[in-house]
Amino acid sequence: MPGRYATALFELAQESNTVSQVSADLDSFANMLNSSEDLDRLVRSPVFGASDQIAALTAIFAQAGISSIATNFIKLAAKNRRLFAVSHMISAFRSLVAASRGEIAAEVVSAEKLSAAQLAKLKAELKASVGSDVELASTVDPSILGGLIVKVGSRMVDNSLRTKLQNLKVSMKGVS
Repeated sequence: MPGRYATALFELAQESNTVSQVSADLDSFANMLNSSEDLDRLVRSPVFGASDQIAALTAIFAQAGISSIATNFIKLAAKNRRLFAVSHMISAFRSLVAASRGEIAAEVVSAEKLSAAQLAKLKAELKASVGSDVELASTVDPSILGGLIVKVGSRMVDNSLRTKLQNLKVSMKGVS
């Protein structure tokens, strides 16, 4: 389902020559979603009705200055009761944009915001590894404690401190 929504949005953005604007607006919304527990709850919770979600999103978009086709897309997802999958729709849209540019979409999750130099170095390493340009989306998740989680296509490398501690905990249980 996220792929169908993303494909429709991508085709509409291509027709109106606004792919980069829509992409930037979706990235802004994704960053807001990742940084606000209240917004995440609004998006994921079935308790909120579609009209409540749309009203809240309208205010959020006005405040954030998001006004492209992306706003109508996200509101349509809310109207159709599919807002819970908007993160997956955004990821699928990023993949379509990257593929149209001859790039591979990748996502990196870190405990703290990565600097431009760190992102550039990671992008260069990924390019060397996969053999083509990489469109990198970065998100912050303090719960991973440290390290990185990198997703490229269907591959994922989880080098987070949280995962290492969980693995250590599991192995320690086996010893006793």
